[in-house]
Amino acid sequence: MIRTVCFLALLFSLMPRLLLAADEAVLTNKGSVNAVESSENNNSDSIIVVGGDHNYPPYEFLSKQGQPDGYNTELTRAIAEVMGMDIEIRLGAWDQMREGLESGEVDVLQGMAFSDDRARSYDFSPPHAIVHQSIFARKGAAKVSKLNQLKGKEVIVQRRGIMHDYLVQNDVGAELVLVDTHADALRMLASGKHDYALVANLPGLYLGQELELSNLIPVGKPFSAQRYGFSVIKGNPELLAQFSEGLAILINTGRQQAIYDKWLGPLEGSGFPWKKVGKATALVSALLLILLGGIFIWNRMLTREVSRRTKELKVQQQQLIQADKMTSLGILVSGVAHEINNPSSLLLLNLPVLKDVHQDLEEILEEHYQQRGDFELGGLAYSRMREEIPSMLDDMMSGTQRIRRIVDDLRDFARQGPADLNDQVDLNEVVATAIRLVDNTIKKSTNHFQVSYAEALPQFMGSAQRIEQVVINLVVNACQALDSVEKGIVVRTCYLPEKRMISLEVEDQGQGIEADDLPRLSDPFFTTKREQGGTGLGLSVSASIVQEHGGILVYDSAPGEGTLAILSLPVIKRN
Repeated sequence: MIRTVCFLALLFSLMPRLLLAADEAVLTNKGSVNAVESSENNNSDSIIVVGGDHNYPPYEFLSKQGQPDGYNTELTRAIAEVMGMDIEIRLGAWDQMREGLESGEVDVLQGMAFSDDRARSYDFSPPHAIVHQSIFARKGAAKVSKLNQLKGKEVIVQRRGIMHDYLVQNDVGAELVLVDTHADALRMLASGKHDYALVANLPGLYLGQELELSNLIPVGKPFSAQRYGFSVIKGNPELLAQFSEGLAILINTGRQQAIYDKWLGPLEGSGFPWKKVGKATALVSALLLILLGGIFIWNRMLTREVSRRTKELKVQQQQLIQADKMTSLGILVSGVAHEINNPSSLLLLNLPVLKDVHQDLEEILEEHYQQRGDFELGGLAYSRMREEIPSMLDDMMSGTQRIRRIVDDLRDFARQGPADLNDQVDLNEVVATAIRLVDNTIKKSTNHFQVSYAEALPQFMGSAQRIEQVVINLVVNACQALDSVEKGIVVRTCYLPEKRMISLEVEDQGQGIEADDLPRLSDPFFTTKREQGGTGLGLSVSASIVQEHGGILVYDSAPGEGTLAILSLPVIKRN
């Protein structure tokens, strides 16, 4: 019984702080060696110099403008704000930053992996992230499960990085090739030089994608997770205490979690096998899609047979087939959403309670460990479990929240029954309300947002709330299409008297849409943003709403030239 309670208590510790992930990474300026960001107060006696790696995305890196950026950098700024500190952030080659810390030119490093060997020279704050290291190789290379398999191999590592320290200390017998950055290591390996590159898992995956190194894959993770936080040279506890206190404030207020989610997002940890769950889910989805595809093909064959007899019946038959398909799909989706929502609600309810239980037992567990040494939990050593399990639980919580978001989208898609379309609605008012609701998203996406409202716009008959949902989807899609805040979005309304219709146009200067994808934008579950969490239901729901209002939703786009979405609705007929 005691072992079970201890296991549950440990299981739900540290989860709000240690989510590992990925949402958006930026490659640093290759030619830049050092960047400096100073506070407005230039009094050198009070400024704290904070150092970091200039090419370690998404944790810390130089932006395309040569400015410090990333998760570590934003977290440092937030700590400085709540603690009232004046800071100067310097990003450069990692070995130079460590030398700067040791020589006194740098006061604190904003991101450093902990090890017992490093703890002899540095003091560390509580971790603000957990880092996993991976062995990368070219496709076709053998898997590496143990370090002794590296003996006699040429292994590329970052100079004075945690893996350089580790391999030297453990003398695994590998021939080390030292480079300045993770990007250099991956480029060298991809070009056919040497056998392996040993880099942090998340930066390795980000840089591999950014540099388009398609011939590299991770082949092993024989290392335990490493605590990653602020560090100072031994003998500077007052400074470290300021950063530790500031970090605790951000964690308690939820601000650290928000910064973490922005830069890292819900990424796979090394614990619970979400990949296997994902593959199983993908297999079931594929079978369902094959079934639906077979039904669709059969219906098309019937439609063609009827079309040979009469063109008039062909149009009617196609409409009936589409209506039948969407009704069947709606019923299926509604049932699936209901069945999934019950267990996910249970998880979302119970996980926070179990975390509270652990907080009450955490000191007891740690005291037991300190007094009696290591012990087993679930067949594994406590010293290992307390490091590995938090990422598992973070994935469980983020995965459950992801399920909840998908269920909400499915409910919107499968909504049945007649909608109340009896209100006289002003399109200008609907657009203004929708823009207010997504104002924060707009501000984060672009510095050039314009709105033009037509005067004396006729009203239409329908539901303001449902058309508002369509406008929000169109504006949010336009924001997501932009790759720079300097790109713009224009929203305008107008009246087309010759057609007796009012129109809303949402035009962005984003990446554009491939010609083959344009006809599929309203298809259920079609999305080009699957990796960013898209479900492919937003525009499908929008198309259904517009159709029930008797309107039209069309798109005009080309790759690299932006997208124009046009919503047209019939105006109220006057006698």
